[in-house]
Amino acid sequence: MKVLISTDIEGVAGIVHPDQTRRGAPDYERARLWMVQEANSAIAGAFAAGADEVWVNDSHGDFRNMPADLLDPRARAIQGKPRPLGMMAGVDLGVAAVCLVGYHSRAHGRGILAHTINGFAFASIAINGQELGEAGIYGALAGEFGVPVAMASGDDVFIAENRALFPDTLFVETKRATGCHGGISLAPEASCAAIQAGVAAALGRPLPPPFRIPAPLTVTVRAQTPALADLFCQWPSLHRLDGSAFHFEAGSVADAVRMINGLSAMSSLLR
Repeated sequence: MKVLISTDIEGVAGIVHPDQTRRGAPDYERARLWMVQEANSAIAGAFAAGADEVWVNDSHGDFRNMPADLLDPRARAIQGKPRPLGMMAGVDLGVAAVCLVGYHSRAHGRGILAHTINGFAFASIAINGQELGEAGIYGALAGEFGVPVAMASGDDVFIAENRALFPDTLFVETKRATGCHGGISLAPEASCAAIQAGVAAALGRPLPPPFRIPAPLTVTVRAQTPALADLFCQWPSLHRLDGSAFHFEAGSVADAVRMINGLSAMSSLLR
């Protein structure tokens, strides 16, 4: 059994403020250690369940947060960007299941540090009329490869938001949101123990069906500002809907992800 673990940071226990997620901020160095500890717990759970190979995808920001020398040496790290499959890089390596560790709820929700892909750029992203966060978008990308989301961890808002998409996925609650920048969290040690047990249990039972969104796809994006929509709609395949919203067609979730991540990179021009 081959397993992919995709790790974000905002859903990690103990993390409630943007300063904990930004390279160069004082709190970031401690937060990235908690991130790698939760990743290692997921790795341990995967091997306990009988995994033969485990890949860990660093899926936050610039995709190079977790110190490589602190990762469980039994796993292999996927780091750096750009990459076509983004937060799901490695799903094309013949894996049987994906685990989402440290994930968060979508933009404009009440979850801790809620956003979708790029909080500066996007107010919402919907595929075929269904608004999705990162778990939904990348879970659907895994589904195109026939790979299910076996386990996911994050705050209670993230779990409530995604349970309907992944009804048979095992969720681990690391903290409870009391606002965008506040919550009641497990201690890192307790969160790591829960994640290890959750991954082992999820991979030790029959895997759920993959989450699929059939093509063709209409992707509707609302930018955070009309100025960003002006920038994005320089692409001739994007069609403006109103001051901030536009849509485009995609033949697959993989194609949609590549476009969304390309627009995310473009948004740096207006920062």
